[in-house]
Amino acid sequence: MDNPQIADRLEAFASLLELADANPYTTRAYRRAAETIRAAPVPVAELVRNGRVRELRGIGPGIEGRLRELVETGDIAELAELERELAPGLIGLGRYLGLGARRSIEIARALGVQTPDELRQAAAAGRLRNVPGIGPKTEARLLEALAREAEPRPQRGLLLNRAWELVGGIAHALGGDVAGDVRRWRDSCELLAVVCAAGDPAPVLARFSELPQIVAVIEASGRRAVGVTVEGVPVELVAAEHERFGAELLRATGSPPYVDALEPLPDAPDEQGVYRALGLSWSPPELREEPFRTDPPALLELPAIRGDLHCHTTWSDGRASVEEMGRAARERGYEYVAICDHTPAVGAVRGLTARDVRRQAQEIAAANEALAPFRILRGIECDILPDGRLDLPDDALAELDWVQASVHGGQRMPRRELTKRVEHALRNPYVRCLSHPKGRLINRRAENALDLERVFEVALEEGVALEVNGLPDRLDLSGGHVREALRAGVKIVCSTDAHSVRGLGNMELSVHTARRGWATPTDVLNTRPLPEILGWRRPG
Repeated sequence: MDNPQIADRLEAFASLLELADANPYTTRAYRRAAETIRAAPVPVAELVRNGRVRELRGIGPGIEGRLRELVETGDIAELAELERELAPGLIGLGRYLGLGARRSIEIARALGVQTPDELRQAAAAGRLRNVPGIGPKTEARLLEALAREAEPRPQRGLLLNRAWELVGGIAHALGGDVAGDVRRWRDSCELLAVVCAAGDPAPVLARFSELPQIVAVIEASGRRAVGVTVEGVPVELVAAEHERFGAELLRATGSPPYVDALEPLPDAPDEQGVYRALGLSWSPPELREEPFRTDPPALLELPAIRGDLHCHTTWSDGRASVEEMGRAARERGYEYVAICDHTPAVGAVRGLTARDVRRQAQEIAAANEALAPFRILRGIECDILPDGRLDLPDDALAELDWVQASVHGGQRMPRRELTKRVEHALRNPYVRCLSHPKGRLINRRAENALDLERVFEVALEEGVALEVNGLPDRLDLSGGHVREALRAGVKIVCSTDAHSVRGLGNMELSVHTARRGWATPTDVLNTRPLPEILGWRRPG
């Protein structure tokens, strides 16, 4: 068994444990283990056989036992039992139709069906109306949903990291390319697609239907199929002819307005050939939202980032020490990292007082001695109080290398009050950057009412940068707001808000979000060497 196959089975196990109302911490642990195994540079099966698999981060004794069972027998007995009991194909189809997992199982049992095809046949025969709780309106809605041929979308968008994990795993298994919203790095992904090159589409479509991520195929014809996951998320597969692969990948990647402006697309085996035939320069996928025909800029690349300027440790709500975060950042090739733990006003977690900040300085100094010439910066994520004052006194802030100002509580303040609150904080001479300015939590909390146009004016006056926060449920500033900031002349910072060593990997999400805003390396502050960072907006 190779690493992707092992990871797929753990991912399937996590999904079914979730359906079975298992402890959510257990479910998350299996998902994290699947991510670790998928990215592992060595064969995990060998580590299991040699008794070394627990050397991988996040693999404890319980997961080690499941891995040993999987490697030795080819499956996990409890997973097979859950698949029999829960009928994941029916649950996946039900969720795609807007039904909950339990309701899907109830309907399946009432009809005596075991597969999605049997459910379709029962619905077509009019048997849905005999199921308790299904009236004429519900029956009509389900029949319409079962027959729909519209573009498949999930009930709500997937966070970008989850979408990449799902679609990337499918693409890897099929030897294809990620497409759709995921390839454009949209913060909430609805159109999920994979494009493969295939002379004969039949084997690819058959393999697609057998993948552990796909529990039901709801549509299949010619060179296209749509499958759903156990969560009801639809994924489209296109098995393109080799000479048409470039055109199909471009069509499956760009937004409808972008693609429509280029149609008809000429056939070509790769995207570069399509763009050449159109007389255009190749466009980075992140820019394929709205039509344009000018040459794209040289966008920011991940290797240009020299350091992460927003990380947390065990001093507040992080899971790693100062030195552990510094060492992990150094291993990523960075020159510096800023430790920016919370201040007390954040409320939900422990925050650092002025005294704590000075105590933490000793630990940072010791870590710097161990990691030199790499540099850990003394920083803080300082809450902006309701009246615009900062949560630490100026004499404490003056000692720090990097100060992030943040709004946590009061995200629903009226536009004028919130903007005045943030403006006052940005004029503090020690503030270097505004964290997650719009305060959104994707799919959970809408953007706050902050007047970004006014914030850009003040940031430009005061020399304050704005953050592109890499947490998957934030990605704030968004790509659209990044473009507005750059047009206003404001510098941005790509950071992770990492609360663990693993969280440092969110830099990729931050960078691609900045690229969606047309950011180049010169627009991003932390592409600069350490002396420039230390000198950024230093008072006096």
